[in-house]
Amino acid sequence: MPSPSPPNPRTTAEQIDEHSTMEERHQSNLTSFLKWAAQLGISDTPHHSISSSSCLGHSLTITDFPEAGGRGLAAVRNLKKGELIFRAPKSALMTSESLLEKDHRLAHAIKCYQSLSSTQVLTVCLLAEVNKGRRSAWYPYVMLLPRSYDVLASFGPFETKALQVDDAIWLAKKVISKAESDWSEAVALLEQLKLKPQLVSLKAWLWAFATISSRTLHVPWDSAGCLCPVGDLFNYAAPGEEFVSTEVSESWLDDSLLQVRTLQDIDDTEDPLLETENIDACSGRLIDGGYEEDVASYCLYAKRNYKIGEQVLLSYGTYTNLELLEHYGFILNGNPNDKVFIPLEHDMFACHSWPADSLYIQHDGKPSFALLSALRLWAISPNKRKSIGYLALSGSQLSPENDIAVRKWLISKCRAILRSLPSTVEDDLSLLGTIDKAQQLQCFDKPDNLSSAASMEFCNFSQSMNFCCGGTEVVPGMSSNVKKSMDRWALAVQWRLRYKKTLVSCISFCSRTIEILNPEHATMK
Repeated sequence: MPSPSPPNPRTTAEQIDEHSTMEERHQSNLTSFLKWAAQLGISDTPHHSISSSSCLGHSLTITDFPEAGGRGLAAVRNLKKGELIFRAPKSALMTSESLLEKDHRLAHAIKCYQSLSSTQVLTVCLLAEVNKGRRSAWYPYVMLLPRSYDVLASFGPFETKALQVDDAIWLAKKVISKAESDWSEAVALLEQLKLKPQLVSLKAWLWAFATISSRTLHVPWDSAGCLCPVGDLFNYAAPGEEFVSTEVSESWLDDSLLQVRTLQDIDDTEDPLLETENIDACSGRLIDGGYEEDVASYCLYAKRNYKIGEQVLLSYGTYTNLELLEHYGFILNGNPNDKVFIPLEHDMFACHSWPADSLYIQHDGKPSFALLSALRLWAISPNKRKSIGYLALSGSQLSPENDIAVRKWLISKCRAILRSLPSTVEDDLSLLGTIDKAQQLQCFDKPDNLSSAASMEFCNFSQSMNFCCGGTEVVPGMSSNVKKSMDRWALAVQWRLRYKKTLVSCISFCSRTIEILNPEHATMK
């Protein structure tokens, strides 16, 4: 394959100058924004002076973290756990209430559309504010909002299909359909407000919807939440496993694999639910702050100690990777709250009362407490479930043979799911490497070392972008639409890769457990 032609020096110089000019303009906008935010009373110090030229500098500063979420907030001094590090008064929060109070024409128009949800109303309000341009009191904030998002609602047909897993594809289609339906219900109002034509479009609606989905913080008076200038620059940190109250401690679960235990053998200190409740009671907030009525401000606190230069992260709550992709447009490689749901036999649900959303494989490949209990009950004779079923519900092993049967079933199920998917873990890793290279070089060409599955998907992407896929064509200088689609494609591949790795980890975990329980049964590698 011929290598790409070297870039034109003059073109490169022009691009560097253009990039430098854009950076200078962005920095100027950012400086103006931080000064504007300070005037609103937003501050990273408990004692704010309205004469300050910036709302940051005492505790936090805006920094780029290319490998950890992009632009975020870094500590400018050592921060202590529990310390107040950010606050924004109610008057500085963008909500439907605050926008409608100052725009009587908009408020009057919205009263005629009582069927709109709170999220639809805030979406309309945001678009109306964008329409005002420099006349908007929120102009410095709106100017710095991202111009595109990677939430599921923004996925096109190719990126949706690239998720591969039926449940994920179904969810993506559902949220896309819901966003389109919300727009169709509100489009008459947008036209009535005489917004610019581009702001009445579905594309603009999806942008505003994604802004609200990915950037709002919870407030008690509006289910749509609030947009909080500067506060929405905190990147996400998942709550640790110790905060997931539905799971038992690993040591207790591992012990139950190797010995039969009765309820009388388990004292109160070993109760998994009691353990996690105590942890949660001592930990304080699951998320890192909220709106506080006594000071009429949104207040955020350091969840842990931070050193100078470290990125200060905010926990939005407990989300799986698919939920993070749906609402925020990213995933985590090491998400302790990720889950993989696998198809279960119909008769499995008849032998227990666990809710369906508790039956899953954890991010590390181990079955959840409820899934293991349900499978143990299902794997014994129905006439024994009443007499010894309480042992399974307590987390105890019923017999080595029962546990081996459960592990073999899980191995078989995980392998069947992996075989049913169009690509393997190795295919996805190779494909991600190719996508990453194309993104770095800003040049799209097909390598010759891809597997057949990865090569076919590469060609399908090319066709979705109206490129030829003959293996020799190079398309330099990717357009913004191609870049955005490639970003979402990469997210889809990353998500399904994590899904597959969890299934592979479950196979390994179950195989090791079988070997421990009875080496003679360790025939499944």
